[in-house]
Amino acid sequence: MENKNYIEQIREYTKDHQNWMKNSINLIASENITSKPIKEVLASDLSHRYAEGLPNKRFYEGCKYIDKIENLTVKLSKKLFKAEHVNVQPTSGVVANLASFFALTKPNDTLMALRVPYGGHISHAEVSAAGIRGLKIRPHPFDNKTMNIDADAMKKDILKTKPKLVLLGGSLFLFPHPVEEAKEAADEVGAKVMYDGAHVLGLIAGERFQDPLKEGADLMVGSTHKTLPGPQGGIIFTSNELKQTIDNAVFPGVVSNHHLHHVAGLGIACAEMLEFGKDYATQTIKNSKKLAECLYDLDFNVLCPDLDFTESHQLVMDIKSVGSSSEISQRLETNNIIVNKNLLPWDEKTETNEPSGIRIGTQEITRRGLKESEMEVVANFINEVVINGKNVKNDAMNFMSDYTTLNYSFKPEEAYEYIKF
Repeated sequence: MENKNYIEQIREYTKDHQNWMKNSINLIASENITSKPIKEVLASDLSHRYAEGLPNKRFYEGCKYIDKIENLTVKLSKKLFKAEHVNVQPTSGVVANLASFFALTKPNDTLMALRVPYGGHISHAEVSAAGIRGLKIRPHPFDNKTMNIDADAMKKDILKTKPKLVLLGGSLFLFPHPVEEAKEAADEVGAKVMYDGAHVLGLIAGERFQDPLKEGADLMVGSTHKTLPGPQGGIIFTSNELKQTIDNAVFPGVVSNHHLHHVAGLGIACAEMLEFGKDYATQTIKNSKKLAECLYDLDFNVLCPDLDFTESHQLVMDIKSVGSSSEISQRLETNNIIVNKNLLPWDEKTETNEPSGIRIGTQEITRRGLKESEMEVVANFINEVVINGKNVKNDAMNFMSDYTTLNYSFKPEEAYEYIKF
């Protein structure tokens, strides 16, 4: 094959992927769709430029418009999240976590965080960012019934173990975490409280989840592409008191050149959320509750029915009694229904390839315009595949063909348009 033909092959694979997503019910809880204005700046000259340092204090020339973009994105982020200081330079949520660990801890300090089976993100564990910093991990006490941190036990544990940093938030995140309780105990032992809002930033921005900074978190970190529908990246929110410490930990600490096109895209996403965020977050949560209810009525073991299943974009099922989570998720994928298998609190860490859970998120299908009545259809598709062994691929494709417009943006547009130059 001639070298130039590889280019067309990659483009065709990309088009195939885009068409597949367009024709699928994507229920991955960590993904979303960006608007056309975001796609536009992602494809701009910004994508191959450098701007080391902070705006107006760069180590490179040629940054006068880049400075304007970053300053405006910071301004919009502050307004959206009511934060004193924002750093938009982390290139991912994990990098934001790592920078925060470097800023607020030293090697051999103790970090209180959720274990991965309880919903903690892998970067909170010794095998990832926390381990890179050399932190000792003290797991949060957890209530399996409520799928949440045990607030009273956590407070006692903080006072007893005197951690340097108390980390809340995670990647399996159904309900608000006890920030106020953590802050009360942390203050007594001189610890800081950090909140990983990667999954729920859009819900926080839409004022439909908790407000961690208002509740006392010293800083909040996250990724910018889940319920906050921006390009992939990371972000840190904190007080003016910690501003210098955090900024130094990001650059030159763990980031050299940040992704300037993503910063521009993030600014656009923040503007969209300032306009549409409340409606979007409200409908996303309505959809997750309704989908959970419909699946529960079909006899799936959806967790936390006594708590109305969820207060976020996520819902989770224990699928063990039905079959293999790996096989079930693959079978759903064959039918254009995209989910992911997920560890649950009663799983061992070694069961990552065959955990008990299936995690579902409604943030992307909400952006496509699906509402509560459509959740019944989605639940029935899942039931037909998982329980009745039927093939619903064509039905799912036909169903989603009515929902190809991107909603909660300034201009209705084709959600999965392939932009060719």
